[in-house]
Amino acid sequence: MAKKTDKKKEIKVKKKDMNFQSVDSLQQVVNVVNEAAMALHDKNRTIRESAIPEVLAGALGAGIGAVGSFAALYGLGTVGLSAAGIMSGLATAGEGVSALLGGAVSASVAGIFVLALPVAGLAAGGVGLANHLKNKQLRQEKERLYQEALKKHDAIINALKEEAEASKERLDYLQSINILLMQAIKDLKADLGKN
Repeated sequence: MAKKTDKKKEIKVKKKDMNFQSVDSLQQVVNVVNEAAMALHDKNRTIRESAIPEVLAGALGAGIGAVGSFAALYGLGTVGLSAAGIMSGLATAGEGVSALLGGAVSASVAGIFVLALPVAGLAAGGVGLANHLKNKQLRQEKERLYQEALKKHDAIINALKEEAEASKERLDYLQSINILLMQAIKDLKADLGKN
């Protein structure tokens, strides 16, 4: 007899439309989940003792639903490379080729080709397999964090109820974690294609 599954329909989400496009981008969610665990463990902990005080204060100030994504709410985005930094790196990589061609090609343009050669040499099948494994790992980590964030969110809600008479600083701390967890759950759910 075939087993009937009650699994909710999941929608395939394109990587470019995802809130978290790499395992590294999930570190902010890990930070919030870890902070929630510490908050639940230490009933005297407030924003002041937190490892992410600016993030928590920002979340509290923004409130529920005021920001479009977890990354914007978290507010500590990753600093990227500047255009000048990228160009100087390309120029350094392409200096030798540019000199060989008598300066007919700029060092930056030559650098693009120098740096692209090893990539172009990879077999398409190997790249596809690596990409598949990376995407599978990303999905698994998102699912794990989604489940953990749900658990911590429920526990923080219970703590807010149980500690209703706590200090304003403690309640603000728990509420800021609650806001961050709710947004993380929303964004992870969207990335996982869950209805």
